Amino acid sequence: MGTVALEDIIVTPLKEIMTAGGNVLHAMKEGDSGYSGFGEAYFSWIDSGAIKGWKRHTEMIMNLVVPIGNVRFVFYDAQNKKSGQFRKYDIGVDHFARITVPPGLWFAFKGLSEQKSLILNISQVPHDPNETERKSLSEISIDWKMNS
Repeated sequence: MGTVALEDIIVTPLKEIMTAGGNVLHAMKEGDSGYSGFGEAYFSWIDSGAIKGWKRHTEMIMNLVVPIGNVRFVFYDAQNKKSGQFRKYDIGVDHFARITVPPGLWFAFKGLSEQKSLILNISQVPHDPNETERKSLSEISIDWKMNS
């Protein structure tokens, strides 16, 4: 795991194509910025108001998309005193985008919708619990409103 910074996170607006009978939501294709190969795609639900985290991947590049609901992702870089230690992004139906996150950054996330939200992660490696580090929510303290 090399040195990474919050500035290495890429946020890519995504297309929603209006079609009769239901819209098509793009997530990722080969050649997109942030694409680094394919290892696994998986979904995760988060309940309204629930907070999950803190986690840090040592190898996995995450490509996060929220096709149902809205989620606040907060990233933490303990080494980055110059431009701030936290960065937040709200994505989902209100702001349809993909967040590409290099390995090495701590992250947590909160469900913002009244109902549960669905998160898609497309990564270049299959999920491996041995390449994930965890901390309790109390170990990295933030205000989850963060300029709502």
